[in-house]
Amino acid sequence: MDERTVKELAQRTAKASPQELLDAVLETFGRRVALATSLGAEDQVLTDMLCRLTKRPQIFTLDTGRLPQQTYDTIEATNLRYHIRIEMIFPDTTDVEALTTEHGPNSFCQSVTARENCCYVRKVLPLRRRLSGLEAWITGLRREQSPARGGVERIAWDEANGRVKVCPLADWTTEQVWQYIRDNKVPYNPLHDQGYASIGCACCTRPVKPGEDIRAGRWWWEAPAGGKECGLHVIDGKLVPRKDW
Repeated sequence: MDERTVKELAQRTAKASPQELLDAVLETFGRRVALATSLGAEDQVLTDMLCRLTKRPQIFTLDTGRLPQQTYDTIEATNLRYHIRIEMIFPDTTDVEALTTEHGPNSFCQSVTARENCCYVRKVLPLRRRLSGLEAWITGLRREQSPARGGVERIAWDEANGRVKVCPLADWTTEQVWQYIRDNKVPYNPLHDQGYASIGCACCTRPVKPGEDIRAGRWWWEAPAGGKECGLHVIDGKLVPRKDW
């Protein structure tokens, strides 16, 4: 699918609800589209929507090897609730061994570059491997999540990955996400009840403090200027995954 076709699909679904958008995406791509879930609140909403639209949704998560136990518990609860199997994608063992042997197991604390290198090995490379068999992928990105995500489109061409990227909840507020979870009794990560607004690796995530933005709990030791991302989502060409680890 080229960029022109993507624009046509975006125009055709401009006024569609998230469910209607997902339905159109499933009709267009079939088994060549999948949801990449981090088991966060947004992704749980999308999982619920997909499971109402199809009995065989393609859903995968990136297991970095350093996820909180509560995230694994949420995976199990989600599998049981929807009678599905979330696909677990792991980083290449050789890459992780090389990274940790050369830089140590906690290199992500040393600098932004070191942290991006860790994310590149544990997240970006596994994502690219999984996307290689797809034409499109679905994510839970929302414009409200951070200034860097303010321009997120519901459907766009993902230049970095050469795929169509679908963000059905791009224009939803945090309240809309949680209202859907409450209304539909969607299972969610219990860390949200402990003040975690955004959940990644256990070592790189903390609860947010009153008045802080949603992403403040991610890599909190880094300066917030410019937004903090792991490399999975390249926005406006401003974030380029590292290759020099």
